[in-house]
Amino acid sequence: MASIIIPSSSSSSSTSSVLCSHNLTNNKQSHSPRPGTSHQLRPSLLPEVSLRSSIAKCSNPLSRNSIGRSRSSFKCSAVDSSVLPSALLFDCDGVLVDTEKDGHRVSFNDTFAEKELGVTWDVELYGELLKIGGGKERMTAYFNETGWPENAPKGEQERKEFIASLHKRKTELFMVLIEKKLLPLRPGVAKLIDQAFAKGVKVAVCSTSNEKAVSAIVSFLLGPERAAKIQIFAGDVVPKKKPDPAIYNLAATTLGVEPSRCVVVEDSGIGLAAAKAAGMTCFVTKSG
Repeated sequence: MASIIIPSSSSSSSTSSVLCSHNLTNNKQSHSPRPGTSHQLRPSLLPEVSLRSSIAKCSNPLSRNSIGRSRSSFKCSAVDSSVLPSALLFDCDGVLVDTEKDGHRVSFNDTFAEKELGVTWDVELYGELLKIGGGKERMTAYFNETGWPENAPKGEQERKEFIASLHKRKTELFMVLIEKKLLPLRPGVAKLIDQAFAKGVKVAVCSTSNEKAVSAIVSFLLGPERAAKIQIFAGDVVPKKKPDPAIYNLAATTLGVEPSRCVVVEDSGIGLAAAKAAGMTCFVTKSG
């Protein structure tokens, strides 16, 4: 079990394009990380990196975009199908699409405004709240810590229903953004998925987000043909959310593959922890 953390660039403000075409290939001189370890790879040290446990060789040529900020792209290609992973498992938010800051956060705030709760989550606060897996869990933890709004119910069960109603409305607002394609796929995602399909590698999305929201992203942004081949594990499909490995364990069991033959792409600490606990190789990409 191993993990590699791949930064999108040396600048925290740079454009994230880490998932730009991955061609999985075998390298005879590759060096595998020790099981249970993770590695932060600086872009300057990433002209070529390979990992036996995931059978991936990645290159990271840095380029400049039109406004002068550096951005990184990764190229990989599958050569020997006998050493390819059995399944490629994606997180959704921040991996397929940069949804958190300008998608989910905005939809949460619009919901709070509609309900006149007097609550606004700024970017810094939301970044901290993302350490909690799941939108309903995130809101509950926040209100428990800062105090519940005056117009919120007082009873425990009523508060659960209140949180569920807020989350339902947030999901509706978020799906409008997706359906209008205001939040595009990250560069290279579709190409990587097509390469996996071409080599017979199973593809799934494993997310703590609402299943409807994840399905909308996959269907509207990846298209119905790809969506038909991608299995989705999301929301409350498991009793415990990341960093618990339950969702990745469920994916491996359902897909009929060994966890050690799965490669996960994540963007968060809790996602990395979940993948490692499930015994899977994990690549972590830094998102906006």
